[in-house]
Amino acid sequence: MAGHSKWKTTKHYKAATDKKRGALFTKLIREITVSAKNGGGDPDGNPRLRTAIDNARSASMPKENIERAVAKGTGDLEGVDYVEVVYEAYGPGGVALMIQALTDNPTRTVAEIRAKLSRNGGNLGTSNSVAFMFDRKGQIFVEANGLDEDASMEKALEAGAEDFAREDETFVITTAPNDLHAVKSALEKAGLVASQAELAWIPKSSIAVAGENAATLLKLIEMIEDLEDVQKVDANFEMDESEMTGA
Repeated sequence: MAGHSKWKTTKHYKAATDKKRGALFTKLIREITVSAKNGGGDPDGNPRLRTAIDNARSASMPKENIERAVAKGTGDLEGVDYVEVVYEAYGPGGVALMIQALTDNPTRTVAEIRAKLSRNGGNLGTSNSVAFMFDRKGQIFVEANGLDEDASMEKALEAGAEDFAREDETFVITTAPNDLHAVKSALEKAGLVASQAELAWIPKSSIAVAGENAATLLKLIEMIEDLEDVQKVDANFEMDESEMTGA
């Protein structure tokens, strides 16, 4: 798959510390709440909500937390009104960044993102300054341990996937945005259970980064993703850990 970066898959599957887990729960809760608000509180009739709940369960979120997040989205419990915002930016080495956020205060969020960028060799872009470098796709992650790769690829393509790739111990299955939830359901019926599914900005091509630029870029992405309002960051770079210096 053109432009996919291995750092991304590794990021999804590394063990979370308690602090990281708490931050992850906050992001998952926001996604559940917004999904329920936009499409209703029934996961059977709201594919986005169903995927958000599945992701939360994969992260071992307690059932009561999930139910409370849904209730806030449907208005059964009082909650915060979040809006979805995408910020476009450049990082070290000219790498393009697509930053997805769910926030109740876009002014605060953009100020926090701008501060992280300016301190780490990046800058905020204008609308469509980098978006044209990406395609909007669905991505499904399946742990490859114990699974036959050829058989899994055949099942993914039969389920309607556009692409299939193995990265370390993970199968990365790519779909059209509107097909994400249907493909995920079909995969599960075929015995391929997703550990995570999401919409992502996939780069059409990638920039090679190494050395100090690579170290600074990874630090910048982690700092931005650590912001409470930011859901995820997609970027158009490729690198090998062996190339990293100055980390």
